[in-house]
Amino acid sequence: MPLISVCVPCHNEQESLPIFVDALTSVAAAMHAESPDLSFELILVDDGSTDKTLEVIRDLQGTTDLLLPVRWTSFSRNFGKEAGIFAGLKMAKGDYVTTMDADMQDPPSLLPRMYGILAHDDTYDCVATRRMNRAGEPPIRSFFARMFYRIINKMSQTEFVDGARDFRLMRRRMVNAVLSMGEYNRFSKGIFSWVGFETCWIAYENVERAAGNTSWSFWSLLKYSIDGIVGFTTAPLAWASVAGAFFSVVALVFLLVVVIRALAFGDPVSGWPSTMSVILLLGGLNLLVLGIMGQYLAKTYLETKARPLYIVKESSDETSDGVPQ
Repeated sequence: MPLISVCVPCHNEQESLPIFVDALTSVAAAMHAESPDLSFELILVDDGSTDKTLEVIRDLQGTTDLLLPVRWTSFSRNFGKEAGIFAGLKMAKGDYVTTMDADMQDPPSLLPRMYGILAHDDTYDCVATRRMNRAGEPPIRSFFARMFYRIINKMSQTEFVDGARDFRLMRRRMVNAVLSMGEYNRFSKGIFSWVGFETCWIAYENVERAAGNTSWSFWSLLKYSIDGIVGFTTAPLAWASVAGAFFSVVALVFLLVVVIRALAFGDPVSGWPSTMSVILLLGGLNLLVLGIMGQYLAKTYLETKARPLYIVKESSDETSDGVPQ
């Protein structure tokens, strides 16, 4: 009997979680009616929520239909969505595993189509979703999101699909490959692409949150994008080296010009404003290069600590220890 594991990281989703579970239950019932041998499990990961999300999860465990049994785990604090995704994948027992958000921006209604593709076409190991547009999103956020995908695809050999969501359905072998990458600094969109495997993309219209407010601010998204760039390309380091070499050549040329003017024409070196401009330019460039190097060094430092991705406070699985293997 094929089992589908639905992994859902949750952070302050007390309002949207019941709506999501009702919609997912209806979808699971329809899929089971069409394929009676199909079974499901819902894995909810409470990522250190400060509202009543954990209470809602506990209540759901006892009230959901037997068709959609609930397993859950709760972190000791907020470790981030990436840790939540990893924990859900680690708990999943299914032959097929899907990752979804609880805010209904990942429509459960797409799940039958996604499963149908994998069930009837051995070519694909993953069916992933992408947004066709960013309707309802602040224009400045949409602009920077599009720029991020353009920039990272120019720099990285790993493919990043514009508008890609974390909502995807994977075969077990792909899930195992993702779990084998136990790195501390995680960027799932890049990891899903890096492990390879054939992926079928489904595009859909953007859907706004069903309830509650997003925990992603502009600055948290900016930091997340920097994590993606640092995690999947070393191009910024190469660019810093090229910039250093270029300005060294420019400085040498200007030095020769100054010497020739002084020896041939007796023209004294002058121009305090221009001198200060050059100093500030080179000083700013130095700080930029050091900042780029610092980002890579910081990520290396965090990796060498080998800290766990998350720590479990309590779980429906008594054997969970919170330390990824």
